[in-house]
Amino acid sequence: MPDVRLASPQGKWILLTTVLGSSMAMLDSTVVNVALPRIGRDLDADLAALQWTVNAYMLTLAGLILLGGSLGDRYGRRKVFVVGVVWFAAASLLCGLAPNAGVLVAARALQGVGGALLTPGSLALIQASFHPDDRGRAVGLWSGFGGIGAAVGPFVGGWLVDGPGWRWVFLLNVPLALVCAPIAVRHVPESADGRTDHGRFDVLGAVLGALTLALVTYALIEARSGSLVVVVTAVAGLAAGVAFVSVEKRRPDPMMPLGIFASRQFTAVNLVTLCVYAAFGGFFFLAALQLQVVVGWSALAAGTALLPTTALMLLFSARSGALADRIGPRIPLTVGPLLCAAGMLLMLRVGPDASYLADVLPALLVLGTGMVTLVAPLTATVLGSVDTSRAGLASGINNAAARAAGLIAVAALPLVAGMGSEAYRSASAFDSAFGRAMVVCAGVLVVGSVVAFAMVRSLPAGCRRPECRTHGSVLTPPLEGERTRGRLS
Repeated sequence: MPDVRLASPQGKWILLTTVLGSSMAMLDSTVVNVALPRIGRDLDADLAALQWTVNAYMLTLAGLILLGGSLGDRYGRRKVFVVGVVWFAAASLLCGLAPNAGVLVAARALQGVGGALLTPGSLALIQASFHPDDRGRAVGLWSGFGGIGAAVGPFVGGWLVDGPGWRWVFLLNVPLALVCAPIAVRHVPESADGRTDHGRFDVLGAVLGALTLALVTYALIEARSGSLVVVVTAVAGLAAGVAFVSVEKRRPDPMMPLGIFASRQFTAVNLVTLCVYAAFGGFFFLAALQLQVVVGWSALAAGTALLPTTALMLLFSARSGALADRIGPRIPLTVGPLLCAAGMLLMLRVGPDASYLADVLPALLVLGTGMVTLVAPLTATVLGSVDTSRAGLASGINNAAARAAGLIAVAALPLVAGMGSEAYRSASAFDSAFGRAMVVCAGVLVVGSVVAFAMVRSLPAGCRRPECRTHGSVLTPPLEGERTRGRLS
């Protein structure tokens, strides 16, 4: 049984290194959006290259995060976490030194591999190290401090872009890793599952899942060309998706056991997740560009402008979870997406010479209120819709689904909104397309609200409740459970 107490020096070191590790990955999910206009200008990159700068990272992270958790279970959580931190830092260094967009995209994909190792590992280390009496508080502190990191990310990113340059958005991870990895090696106890019946890794499932996302993403981003290659890639992506489902259905130890979707409630809440996080991913990708390209703000001003959504999440997510415990998840999961949709429609007022107080802030406050309303109940419903022994697996699948939804949204939304490859270089062209994109995002959120109202029901008494009560990420729901594994628990 883990016996480290939170108040002990070792407990504080464990908390510090896990917060630093998770913050590295969380920061890169938010700060890069603010840097995109400057990256595009310096590297002479078109919109597709900017989409790949975001999506290359999300692609490998979403495709491998379930497998990354299982590696820690088998080979040692501290070992895999440290490997992830070092890998992430090395890839970040390559991003910061990238001479062109192609190298940057490749380095971002490598970053995602490191993120898939350290993201589930940071939570697993806390759950495997702390005494049961302290674990809940440790998880809460880890989640809260990580949320603060997510909150300051756009601000720090904007400051770096306007100051020493966009490359420091990536290079900043190197000194963080130089602090994080040695602390982990010295102060974090090693832990593993300890079982002998692990079974085989579902490497084929992981490869097919990542390949499906990669092919579909490529087809959506490059669809403007209308070439035969795009058509062939799209068909290949669908074929890979069918093969993934077939493999997962037949394997005795699948990465994503399809039987878990026999729960109607679990299926429903994951459909809601796909809708809301697709909208969030598309919004935060385009909003940072809109504020700089169209409104004319600096990267620092644009990053700072987006802080209210994360601040609201940090301040009120725990209270929202408590309210959902009393009234059930159906109402919050129905009302929350509608509030978010209203916030995105209010962003239609944000154009040239927009006022922050009159135009931007009201939209972000409404959007943030909607996010507060829905995120905690969504997590609770994921955990409450499956057996307690599968809570970690359910949370991992839900987290991966949210990342995949954001990935597809960043690839598809510019296409659906009619953005050309050079749209971000023209304020008028981008402004028109941004308005269409916000309407699309609002429509997707309304679909999520309808799904929640029609399919989500009350949670059974005594079901598993989230440990992460405070959450600050605007792009993914929190990870939960004792482990996030790449196989059936």
